[in-house]
Amino acid sequence: MDEGNISGVTEFLLHSLSGPRELQLFYFAFFTLFYLSIVLWNFLIVLTIISEPVLHTPMYFLLSNLSFIDVCLSTFATPKMIVDFLMEHKTISFEGCMAQIFFLHVFACGEMMLLVAMAYDRYVAICRPLHYAAIMSLRKCTALVVGSWVIGVLHSVSQLVFTVNLPFCGPNKVDSFFCDLPLVIKLACTNTYLLQVLMLSDSGLIAMTSFVLLLTSYSIILFTVQRRSSVGMAKARATLTAHVTVVTLFFGPCIFIYAWPFGNFPADKVLSIFYTVFTPLLNPLIYALRNKEVITAVRKLSRQVSS
Repeated sequence: MDEGNISGVTEFLLHSLSGPRELQLFYFAFFTLFYLSIVLWNFLIVLTIISEPVLHTPMYFLLSNLSFIDVCLSTFATPKMIVDFLMEHKTISFEGCMAQIFFLHVFACGEMMLLVAMAYDRYVAICRPLHYAAIMSLRKCTALVVGSWVIGVLHSVSQLVFTVNLPFCGPNKVDSFFCDLPLVIKLACTNTYLLQVLMLSDSGLIAMTSFVLLLTSYSIILFTVQRRSSVGMAKARATLTAHVTVVTLFFGPCIFIYAWPFGNFPADKVLSIFYTVFTPLLNPLIYALRNKEVITAVRKLSRQVSS
């Protein structure tokens, strides 16, 4: 008999950020503003890049896809968390919980792959400028974006296919504002040691490998710029420092949570907020709105809309 059919749990209790009623209302207002800002800024970037022919380049094509996936990453759980601040009982159905796990891994893994693709684009542009147009063709960029989504889906399915059939027959309290895989599988009424090892070798390895690739590519870019121009070094260092900061805020919590799935740390809930709420807002600020071409295009678009 399929173990998933004997599960007695039909819903899970979510433990969002705790506090008195007044604090819950503050959280509601704060995260509502944050979420609306994420959607507004990221869609503004997408619309600006689509509408401005000057920005129809590989770098901005990848950037527009990053903005889109940031909206997806913040939407899979944040609206539910915001509504839960007004609810006394914060629950989610079994199917809804599995859906959150699925979409979390699709979007998070897809963003990791996309950030690596963007770093590769910058590496080619700076280290092999004469071959940039040939290497970063439209077909190549499209393949990188499609590949990011495909890897994200395959990774998520590999995680969920084992989780959905676990028997859940007792504890149903998830110590987070959304269903996160390390927390959910610990509630199963069976030994999940092998599943946690699988998660360690899958999610942890993907996050760690992507992070190392990003840092390596940034280091190569800095070394190349330093050899060519001492003037450009300061600008490149400032730009890449901002990029590394955002990448660390995104990858750091993922690596911490998924590379040590056997423990349960109180900080996990706070760390989850970084890569699902804060980073999707930082990405457009760091990658796009500090760019003169994007700022000029945004102003042009705003003038067209107002007129």
